[in-house]
Amino acid sequence: MARPVTLFTGQWADLPLQELAPLAKSMGYDGLELACWGDHFNVQQALASPGYVKDKRALLASHGLQCLAIGNHLVGQAVCDLIDERHQAILPAHVWGDGEPEGVRQRAAAELQDTARAAARFGVKTVTCFTGSSIWHSLYAFPPTSQAFWDKGFADFGQRFGPILEVFDKEGVNFALEVHPTEIAFDIASSERALAAVQGHRRFGFNFDPSHLAYQGVDYVRFLRTFPDRIHNVHMKDVWWGRGDGSVGVFGGHTSFGDARRHWDFRSVGRGMVDFESIIVALNDIGYTGPLSVEWEDSRMDRVHGATESAAFCKRLDFKPAAGAFDAVFAKDRS
Repeated sequence: MARPVTLFTGQWADLPLQELAPLAKSMGYDGLELACWGDHFNVQQALASPGYVKDKRALLASHGLQCLAIGNHLVGQAVCDLIDERHQAILPAHVWGDGEPEGVRQRAAAELQDTARAAARFGVKTVTCFTGSSIWHSLYAFPPTSQAFWDKGFADFGQRFGPILEVFDKEGVNFALEVHPTEIAFDIASSERALAAVQGHRRFGFNFDPSHLAYQGVDYVRFLRTFPDRIHNVHMKDVWWGRGDGSVGVFGGHTSFGDARRHWDFRSVGRGMVDFESIIVALNDIGYTGPLSVEWEDSRMDRVHGATESAAFCKRLDFKPAAGAFDAVFAKDRS
Protein backbone atom coordinates (compact mmCIF):
# COMPACT_ATOMS: atom_id res chain seq x y z
CA MET A 1 0.00 0.00 0.00
CA ALA A 2 1.45 3.35 -1.05
CA ARG A 3 -0.55 5.68 1.17
CA PRO A 4 -2.47 5.41 4.46
CA VAL A 5 -6.24 5.21 4.07
CA THR A 6 -8.02 7.35 6.64
CA LEU A 7 -11.61 8.28 7.44
CA PHE A 8 -12.78 11.87 7.73
CA THR A 9 -14.93 11.92 10.85
CA GLY A 10 -17.17 14.88 10.03
CA GLN A 11 -20.10 12.70 9.00
CA TRP A 12 -19.64 10.51 12.10
CA ALA A 13 -19.71 13.25 14.73
CA ASP A 14 -22.82 11.73 16.33
CA LEU A 15 -20.53 8.98 17.64
CA PRO A 16 -18.07 9.72 20.45
CA LEU A 17 -14.49 9.24 19.32
CA GLN A 18 -14.12 6.45 21.85
CA GLU A 19 -16.77 4.51 19.88
CA LEU A 20 -15.73 5.60 16.42
CA ALA A 21 -12.03 4.71 16.75
CA PRO A 22 -12.50 0.94 17.19
CA LEU A 23 -15.24 0.97 14.57
CA ALA A 24 -12.95 2.70 12.06
CA LYS A 25 -10.23 0.14 12.71
CA SER A 26 -12.66 -2.71 12.21
CA MET A 27 -13.76 -1.13 8.92
CA GLY A 28 -10.18 -1.26 7.68
CA TYR A 29 -8.84 2.26 8.23
CA ASP A 30 -5.28 3.18 9.09
CA GLY A 31 -6.21 6.48 10.70
CA LEU A 32 -8.70 9.29 11.15
CA GLU A 33 -8.91 12.82 9.82
CA LEU A 34 -10.48 14.36 12.90
CA ALA A 35 -13.28 16.89 12.52
CA CYS A 36 -13.36 19.85 14.90
CA TRP A 37 -16.94 19.15 15.95
CA GLY A 38 -18.69 16.53 17.99
CA ASP A 39 -16.13 15.40 20.56
CA HIS A 40 -13.55 14.42 17.97
CA PHE A 41 -11.22 17.42 18.28
CA ASN A 42 -11.85 20.59 20.27
CA VAL A 43 -9.53 23.44 19.32
CA GLN A 44 -9.83 25.39 22.56
CA GLN A 45 -9.40 22.34 24.76
CA ALA A 46 -6.30 21.36 22.80
CA LEU A 47 -4.82 24.79 23.52
CA ALA A 48 -5.87 24.87 27.17
CA SER A 49 -4.71 21.43 28.25
CA PRO A 50 -1.55 19.52 27.25
CA GLY A 51 -3.28 16.40 28.54
CA TYR A 52 -6.06 16.79 25.99
CA VAL A 53 -3.87 16.20 22.93
CA LYS A 54 -1.93 13.49 24.75
CA ASP A 55 -5.15 11.64 25.56
CA LYS A 56 -6.41 11.96 21.97
CA ARG A 57 -3.20 10.49 20.62
CA ALA A 58 -3.28 7.70 23.19
CA LEU A 59 -6.86 6.82 22.25
CA LEU A 60 -6.00 6.61 18.57
CA ALA A 61 -2.83 4.65 19.23
CA SER A 62 -4.67 2.14 21.38
CA HIS A 63 -6.67 1.20 18.28
CA GLY A 64 -3.72 1.28 15.89
CA LEU A 65 -4.81 4.55 14.26
CA GLN A 66 -2.89 7.64 13.20
CA CYS A 67 -4.02 11.21 12.51
CA LEU A 68 -2.42 13.18 9.67
CA ALA A 69 -4.95 16.02 9.34
CA ILE A 70 -7.74 17.74 11.22
CA GLY A 71 -10.72 19.44 9.57
CA ASN A 72 -12.38 22.68 10.63
CA HIS A 73 -14.67 23.26 7.67
CA LEU A 74 -17.64 24.61 9.63
CA VAL A 75 -15.76 27.48 11.24
CA GLY A 76 -13.86 28.22 8.03
CA GLN A 77 -17.14 28.64 6.17
CA ALA A 78 -17.97 31.68 8.28
CA VAL A 79 -14.77 33.65 7.62
CA CYS A 80 -15.83 35.10 4.26
CA ASP A 81 -19.54 34.22 4.06
CA LEU A 82 -22.58 36.45 4.10
CA ILE A 83 -23.77 35.29 7.51
CA ASP A 84 -27.36 34.11 8.06
CA GLU A 85 -29.29 31.89 10.46
CA ARG A 86 -27.88 28.70 8.89
CA HIS A 87 -24.45 29.44 10.30
CA GLN A 88 -25.68 29.39 13.88
CA ALA A 89 -26.45 25.68 13.53
CA ILE A 90 -22.89 24.78 12.50
CA LEU A 91 -20.73 27.12 14.58
CA PRO A 92 -19.49 26.80 18.16
CA ALA A 93 -21.39 29.12 20.49
CA HIS A 94 -18.31 31.22 21.21
CA VAL A 95 -17.83 31.83 17.47
CA TRP A 96 -21.47 32.64 16.78
CA GLY A 97 -21.74 34.99 19.79
CA ASP A 98 -24.54 37.48 19.22
CA GLY A 99 -24.76 36.62 15.51
CA GLU A 100 -23.73 40.06 14.26
CA PRO A 101 -22.24 39.15 10.86
CA GLU A 102 -18.89 40.93 10.97
CA GLY A 103 -18.32 39.80 14.54
CA VAL A 104 -19.00 36.21 13.49
CA ARG A 105 -16.51 36.50 10.63
CA GLN A 106 -13.81 37.93 12.87
CA ARG A 107 -14.32 35.32 15.59
CA ALA A 108 -14.24 32.57 12.95
CA ALA A 109 -10.94 33.94 11.67
CA ALA A 110 -9.52 33.92 15.21
CA GLU A 111 -10.71 30.33 15.68
CA LEU A 112 -8.91 29.27 12.50
CA GLN A 113 -5.72 30.85 13.78
CA ASP A 114 -6.21 28.87 16.97
CA THR A 115 -6.82 25.76 14.86
CA ALA A 116 -3.33 26.11 13.39
CA ARG A 117 -1.90 26.39 16.90
CA ALA A 118 -3.89 23.38 18.11
CA ALA A 119 -2.86 21.32 15.08
CA ALA A 120 0.79 22.06 15.80
CA ARG A 121 0.36 20.95 19.42
CA PHE A 122 -1.29 17.78 18.18
CA GLY A 123 1.58 17.10 15.81
CA VAL A 124 -0.53 17.51 12.67
CA LYS A 125 0.78 19.40 9.64
CA THR A 126 -2.46 19.90 7.68
CA VAL A 127 -5.81 21.52 8.43
CA THR A 128 -8.56 20.86 5.88
CA CYS A 129 -11.09 23.63 5.69
CA PHE A 130 -13.58 25.82 3.90
CA THR A 131 -13.31 29.58 3.42
CA GLY A 132 -16.82 30.72 2.63
CA SER A 133 -17.28 33.42 0.00
CA SER A 134 -18.74 36.90 -0.13
CA ILE A 135 -19.47 36.48 -3.87
CA TRP A 136 -20.89 32.97 -4.16
CA HIS A 137 -24.39 34.43 -4.30
CA SER A 138 -23.37 36.09 -7.58
CA LEU A 139 -22.49 32.75 -9.21
CA TYR A 140 -24.93 33.37 -12.03
CA ALA A 141 -24.09 36.71 -13.58
CA PHE A 142 -27.46 38.41 -13.26
CA PRO A 143 -28.03 41.14 -12.34
CA PRO A 144 -25.10 41.80 -14.68
CA THR A 145 -21.92 41.16 -12.71
CA SER A 146 -18.64 42.79 -13.61
CA GLN A 147 -15.20 41.34 -13.07
CA ALA A 148 -14.63 44.27 -10.71
CA PHE A 149 -17.44 42.94 -8.50
CA TRP A 150 -15.80 39.51 -8.35
CA ASP A 151 -12.39 41.11 -7.83
CA LYS A 152 -13.72 42.64 -4.61
CA GLY A 153 -14.69 39.19 -3.38
CA PHE A 154 -11.24 37.77 -3.98
CA ALA A 155 -9.69 40.84 -2.39
CA ASP A 156 -11.91 40.31 0.67
CA PHE A 157 -10.75 36.70 0.84
CA GLY A 158 -7.11 37.72 0.55
CA GLN A 159 -7.45 40.37 3.24
CA ARG A 160 -9.17 38.03 5.68
CA PHE A 161 -6.96 35.02 5.08
CA GLY A 162 -3.59 36.78 4.94
CA PRO A 163 -3.30 37.01 8.75
CA ILE A 164 -4.68 33.48 9.15
CA LEU A 165 -2.05 32.05 6.81
CA GLU A 166 0.71 33.90 8.66
CA VAL A 167 -0.24 32.03 11.83
CA PHE A 168 -0.31 28.75 9.87
CA ASP A 169 3.17 29.55 8.61
CA LYS A 170 4.45 30.37 12.09
CA GLU A 171 3.12 27.04 13.35
CA GLY A 172 4.44 25.03 10.39
CA VAL A 173 0.95 23.90 9.35
CA ASN A 174 -0.59 23.84 5.86
CA PHE A 175 -4.06 25.21 5.12
CA ALA A 176 -5.90 22.91 2.69
CA LEU A 177 -9.00 24.46 1.14
CA GLU A 178 -11.56 21.90 0.02
CA VAL A 179 -12.45 23.29 -3.41
CA HIS A 180 -16.20 23.19 -3.32
CA PRO A 181 -19.28 25.14 -4.41
CA THR A 182 -19.99 27.98 -1.91
CA GLU A 183 -16.24 28.50 -1.29
CA ILE A 184 -14.04 31.22 -2.77
CA ALA A 185 -12.61 28.50 -5.04
CA PHE A 186 -14.88 25.92 -6.65
CA ASP A 187 -13.09 24.97 -9.88
CA ILE A 188 -9.66 25.36 -11.47
CA ALA A 189 -10.12 28.95 -12.63
CA SER A 190 -11.36 30.20 -9.26
CA SER A 191 -8.62 28.22 -7.47
CA GLU A 192 -5.99 30.01 -9.53
CA ARG A 193 -7.62 33.30 -8.64
CA ALA A 194 -7.75 32.42 -4.92
CA LEU A 195 -4.07 31.48 -4.94
CA ALA A 196 -3.23 34.82 -6.52
CA ALA A 197 -5.38 36.64 -3.93
CA VAL A 198 -3.14 35.35 -1.13
CA GLN A 199 -0.05 36.12 -3.22
CA GLY A 200 0.85 32.47 -3.56
CA HIS A 201 1.30 32.09 0.18
CA ARG A 202 3.36 28.98 0.77
CA ARG A 203 0.94 27.59 3.36
CA PHE A 204 -2.13 27.89 1.13
CA GLY A 205 -3.09 24.77 -0.77
CA PHE A 206 -5.91 22.38 -1.42
CA ASN A 207 -7.79 19.42 -0.05
CA PHE A 208 -8.53 17.66 -3.32
CA ASP A 209 -12.02 16.15 -3.53
CA PRO A 210 -13.00 15.05 -7.06
CA SER A 211 -16.68 14.71 -6.22
CA HIS A 212 -17.14 18.48 -6.03
CA LEU A 213 -15.52 19.01 -9.41
CA ALA A 214 -16.81 16.11 -11.49
CA TYR A 215 -20.51 16.93 -11.68
CA GLN A 216 -19.67 20.54 -12.56
CA GLY A 217 -17.79 19.29 -15.63
CA VAL A 218 -14.38 20.29 -14.25
CA ASP A 219 -11.43 18.09 -15.20
CA TYR A 220 -10.46 16.85 -11.74
CA VAL A 221 -7.29 15.08 -12.94
CA ARG A 222 -6.18 18.32 -14.57
CA PHE A 223 -6.72 19.99 -11.18
CA LEU A 224 -4.03 17.75 -9.68
CA ARG A 225 -1.64 18.48 -12.51
CA THR A 226 -2.35 22.22 -12.32
CA PHE A 227 -1.48 22.45 -8.61
CA PRO A 228 1.06 19.64 -8.05
CA ASP A 229 2.82 21.35 -5.14
CA ARG A 230 -0.37 22.55 -3.46
CA ILE A 231 -2.17 19.25 -2.83
CA HIS A 232 -1.96 18.86 0.95
CA ASN A 233 -4.72 16.29 1.46
CA VAL A 234 -6.97 14.07 -0.65
CA HIS A 235 -10.60 13.21 0.02
CA MET A 236 -11.84 10.06 -1.63
CA LYS A 237 -15.50 10.67 -2.41
CA ASP A 238 -17.54 9.51 -5.35
CA VAL A 239 -20.44 11.05 -7.22
CA TRP A 240 -22.70 10.27 -10.12
CA TRP A 241 -24.38 12.72 -12.44
CA GLY A 242 -26.89 12.66 -15.25
CA ARG A 243 -29.00 10.19 -13.25
CA GLY A 244 -32.08 12.26 -12.39
CA ASP A 245 -35.45 12.45 -14.12
CA GLY A 246 -34.64 15.62 -16.03
CA SER A 247 -36.53 17.94 -13.69
CA VAL A 248 -33.48 19.00 -11.65
CA GLY A 249 -30.25 20.45 -13.03
CA VAL A 250 -26.71 20.97 -11.78
CA PHE A 251 -27.85 23.70 -9.36
CA GLY A 252 -29.92 21.16 -7.44
CA GLY A 253 -33.45 22.49 -7.76
CA HIS A 254 -33.65 23.08 -3.97
CA THR A 255 -33.95 19.32 -3.52
CA SER A 256 -32.31 17.34 -0.72
CA PHE A 257 -29.56 14.76 -1.14
CA GLY A 258 -31.02 11.36 -1.93
CA ASP A 259 -33.94 12.77 -3.94
CA ALA A 260 -34.30 10.59 -7.05
CA ARG A 261 -34.96 13.65 -9.20
CA ARG A 262 -31.47 15.04 -8.65
CA HIS A 263 -29.09 15.40 -11.58
CA TRP A 264 -26.17 14.46 -9.30
CA ASP A 265 -25.62 12.90 -5.89
CA PHE A 266 -22.74 11.61 -3.79
CA ARG A 267 -22.01 7.89 -3.84
CA SER A 268 -19.95 5.44 -1.83
CA VAL A 269 -16.40 5.29 -3.15
CA GLY A 270 -16.23 3.09 -6.23
CA ARG A 271 -19.98 3.18 -6.91
CA GLY A 272 -20.10 6.51 -8.74
CA MET A 273 -18.54 7.84 -11.91
CA VAL A 274 -15.23 9.29 -10.72
CA ASP A 275 -12.18 7.81 -12.43
CA PHE A 276 -10.12 7.00 -9.35
CA GLU A 277 -7.60 4.99 -11.37
CA SER A 278 -6.54 8.15 -13.20
CA ILE A 279 -6.45 10.03 -9.91
CA ILE A 280 -4.02 7.53 -8.37
CA VAL A 281 -1.80 7.75 -11.45
CA ALA A 282 -1.80 11.56 -11.24
CA LEU A 283 -1.10 11.50 -7.50
CA ASN A 284 1.92 9.30 -8.17
CA ASP A 285 3.06 11.58 -10.98
CA ILE A 286 2.98 14.67 -8.77
CA GLY A 287 4.63 12.90 -5.85
CA TYR A 288 1.76 13.05 -3.39
CA THR A 289 2.48 10.75 -0.44
CA GLY A 290 -0.22 11.90 2.01
CA PRO A 291 -3.34 10.05 3.08
CA LEU A 292 -6.30 8.97 1.00
CA SER A 293 -9.07 10.14 3.31
CA VAL A 294 -12.51 8.70 2.71
CA GLU A 295 -15.27 11.26 3.15
CA TRP A 296 -18.29 9.02 3.12
CA GLU A 297 -21.57 10.63 1.99
CA ASP A 298 -24.04 8.28 0.35
CA SER A 299 -27.66 8.97 1.29
CA ARG A 300 -28.84 5.62 -0.01
CA MET A 301 -26.48 3.26 1.81
CA ASP A 302 -25.81 2.09 5.35
CA ARG A 303 -22.72 4.02 6.36
CA VAL A 304 -20.84 1.16 8.04
CA HIS A 305 -21.32 -1.00 4.95
CA GLY A 306 -20.30 1.90 2.71
CA ALA A 307 -17.30 3.03 4.72
CA THR A 308 -16.04 -0.55 4.99
CA GLU A 309 -16.19 -1.16 1.25
CA SER A 310 -14.68 2.29 0.61
CA ALA A 311 -11.60 1.48 2.71
CA ALA A 312 -11.15 -1.80 0.86
CA PHE A 313 -11.64 -0.08 -2.51
CA CYS A 314 -8.96 2.51 -1.77
CA LYS A 315 -6.46 -0.07 -0.57
CA ARG A 316 -7.06 -2.26 -3.58
CA LEU A 317 -6.75 0.67 -5.99
CA ASP A 318 -3.68 2.41 -4.57
CA PHE A 319 -0.18 1.40 -5.58
CA LYS A 320 3.38 2.57 -5.17
CA PRO A 321 4.95 4.43 -8.11
CA ALA A 322 7.56 2.65 -10.16
CA ALA A 323 11.17 2.87 -9.04
CA GLY A 324 12.23 3.48 -12.63
CA ALA A 325 11.15 3.15 -16.24
CA PHE A 326 10.07 -0.39 -17.13
CA ASP A 327 12.27 -0.44 -20.22
CA ALA A 328 15.42 0.57 -18.34
CA VAL A 329 16.31 -3.10 -18.04
CA PHE A 330 16.79 -3.26 -21.80
CA ALA A 331 19.69 -0.82 -21.78
CA LYS A 332 23.10 -2.41 -22.16
CA ASP A 333 26.19 -1.29 -20.38
CA ARG A 334 28.41 -0.23 -23.28
CA SER A 335 31.30 0.91 -21.17
